[in-house]
Amino acid sequence: MKDNFKLKIEATDGNARTGVLKTWRGDIRTPAFMPVGTAATVKAMKPETVRETGADILLGNTYHLMLRPTAERIHNLGGLHKFMNWERPILTDSGGFQVMSLAQLRKITEEGVAFQSHIDGSKHMLSPERSMEIQRLLGSNIVMAFDECTPYPATKQETADSMRLSMRWARRSFDAFHNGSVHAAKNALFGIVQGGVFEDLRLESIDALRDMGFHGLAVGGLAVGEGQEVMFEVLDYTMPKMPTDVPRYLMGVGKPDDIVGAVERGIDMFDCVLPTRSGRTAQGFTRRGTVNLKNARHTDDPRPLDEECGCDACSKYSRAYLSHLIRSGEILGAMLLTEHNLTYFQDLMQGLRDAIAAGKLSDFVADFHARRALGDIEPL
Repeated sequence: MKDNFKLKIEATDGNARTGVLKTWRGDIRTPAFMPVGTAATVKAMKPETVRETGADILLGNTYHLMLRPTAERIHNLGGLHKFMNWERPILTDSGGFQVMSLAQLRKITEEGVAFQSHIDGSKHMLSPERSMEIQRLLGSNIVMAFDECTPYPATKQETADSMRLSMRWARRSFDAFHNGSVHAAKNALFGIVQGGVFEDLRLESIDALRDMGFHGLAVGGLAVGEGQEVMFEVLDYTMPKMPTDVPRYLMGVGKPDDIVGAVERGIDMFDCVLPTRSGRTAQGFTRRGTVNLKNARHTDDPRPLDEECGCDACSKYSRAYLSHLIRSGEILGAMLLTEHNLTYFQDLMQGLRDAIAAGKLSDFVADFHARRALGDIEPL
């Protein structure tokens, strides 16, 4: 691993591990949760407020930014960090998932994916080489290889064909990333393990990516409808085969109990739109489970959303006030709930890091599940 991008494992507890991923833009404490800044913004949040929640790194989106305002424009304006006022590390996804899920009239070939924009119908081609170019123009610190996110469910043959196409694209991504680019000298490229729910295909994918020498590996194609039990089964046979000296990233996950279970199995990095999307739809995460602030029982409740949380939403406002904002359609409601949810997720990651360092992860996990099982009806 390059000197300016190095994972230092500081403690382990079973398969779980905690440490620091060192980058030239700052350290990332692991296990880490990355808030999603799809269009160069974490919705309803200022970047400095995102940082105050405890986030060390953000995720940006290649597909959305290539369409609007364009990677070239962002590059000409000084890069994504300057554009969105976030000086710490940024990971950009490859755009593959969004092309498959959002684009219109897409056509997949060996070359890449031809598609029409969901915004204005304009025609584009996204290939491994173009994805690497866009992420370089953005100034990404962790670049993701271009892949096809295999749909679920899919037959084994469909999954195998998709995974092997992704592995060929991974090689082209690797070559394009390293092709004389000054950007590549300071930043990192992650490969993406595919293979659906089939053990032999997952292991084949890991072997292919390990031979290429990526700076980190992600597990893709999960949390797409297969359910938590199946997701954990896939991680149970995938993680023991993953390299131990590079970061391991579970893409698009997730729910708090998904994160806890994945950390137990050795995952280092996560991202998900759940905390921000939930913040805009009246859902608040607490240590006793998820709260829907549209429910009538909150309208006269003077308690904070979570008495153990130090965010502004919890330390300065009541459930009754948050419920009023939501019911009134006030923007401040979405802002405060989003800040709270991101704080909850970062507090969860800090709790996991502390528990692993102390060798008490099993106690932390048991307490986590026990408190959520109690529910939120009674006071904390």
